[in-house]
Amino acid sequence: MLRHFYSFALILAVPFMLLRLVLKSLSLRAYRENIGQRFGKISLDGLPEAAAKDSPTIWIHAVSVGETVAAAPLVKALLELTPRPVIVFTTTTPTGADRARALFQDSVIHSYSPYDLGFVVRRFLSRVRPRLLIIMETELWPNMLHYCQQSGVRVLLANGRLSEKSAAGYAKIAGLTRRMLQQIDHIAVQADADAERFQALGAPLGNMSVTGSLKFHTEGSYNEQPLPALFQSIKEVGRPVIMAASTREGEEEKVLSGIKPLLQRPSAPLLLLVPRHPERFDKVEQLCLDKGLKVQRRSRTDVLSRDTQVLLGDSMGEMLAYYSLADIAFVGGSLVDTGCQNVLEPAALAIPVVVGPSQYNFATICKQLEVAGALKTVLDSDAFSQVIGDLLDCEETRLAMGRAGRAVVDQNQQALPLLVKRISSLLAGQVEFPQ
Repeated sequence: MLRHFYSFALILAVPFMLLRLVLKSLSLRAYRENIGQRFGKISLDGLPEAAAKDSPTIWIHAVSVGETVAAAPLVKALLELTPRPVIVFTTTTPTGADRARALFQDSVIHSYSPYDLGFVVRRFLSRVRPRLLIIMETELWPNMLHYCQQSGVRVLLANGRLSEKSAAGYAKIAGLTRRMLQQIDHIAVQADADAERFQALGAPLGNMSVTGSLKFHTEGSYNEQPLPALFQSIKEVGRPVIMAASTREGEEEKVLSGIKPLLQRPSAPLLLLVPRHPERFDKVEQLCLDKGLKVQRRSRTDVLSRDTQVLLGDSMGEMLAYYSLADIAFVGGSLVDTGCQNVLEPAALAIPVVVGPSQYNFATICKQLEVAGALKTVLDSDAFSQVIGDLLDCEETRLAMGRAGRAVVDQNQQALPLLVKRISSLLAGQVEFPQ
């Protein structure tokens, strides 16, 4: 009954969903592209030649960049199975789509995720015919799960995480949440705390395992050769680089206020500022100018000017390249209440990590890194300025933090083999999982 009410409400919301796409496309054109895919019109042209006719099809659903990057090692491992599966990879946002295309190229079929309308989900499933759906992290949709169960499609929730805030949200629709969780064949979570929250919402304990986080399998180096000309010029100048990665609305103001006193030093650092959302690039550039700072944009220059104080990272798919320049990394989404972005990317590159107090998206991982001495938490722009200044003054501390972060990453590599083992069991039709 609850699902039917939800479905009826969603149908009424379709005009507003389309209006939202149109409005978002005003600042990012990609939102108006491939709208048909959002209604289940997926093309299966260009199947990878290595896929045999009898290969199982696996549908992997992510949302945006974070989930897509986390799925990358899993996709690579699945493509090494025999027979090699056909992977249909869906994302919700254009930035996620761009990242998926860059990471996977022609090895998977990419599509925007179908809206969770009953007829749309049925159309998508009849076209794709997956044997298994893998949902990355926590992206639960009632009709998606209902029609997968009805069609005999196994479902795995991989890299599952559930913050206290998200758990409270799902608890408000407790009956619907319990039903969705019971329709999932297996839930592989990142930590014990996630398992406890899922269980409290109604997930059967026997259908859960704690595998750790796939994000520990992040790339540990940047190997593109040669370096882009701009990046090479930054290395040649030899200035210390402070990277502020994946910053959000309202956060750049705090970062710039904290960094500005440090830019007056004789050996002034360069701030590499990378906003999370492309539609905000122009606004963030203007904010830098309003602060009286000399700013250049990655997309508009090949050589760093000596008087540049802020380099605005306004390109997609170059996060590891940006990190390759950094001496210290501030990870955004944490000085505003959006839960923090991926702290493991800099840790894997042995870069000391600084974050704000909002860490619920990576709570367990942030705690691991902090206990190991690889991460420092700052409460505001003043504390940000103090901690960054201290790290600039002490190379020994920076190197020690970087080594500690890399060690934490190296010690937590169990998630991928455990997930591949469970996926192989689901593809084989098994219900009991090998330990």
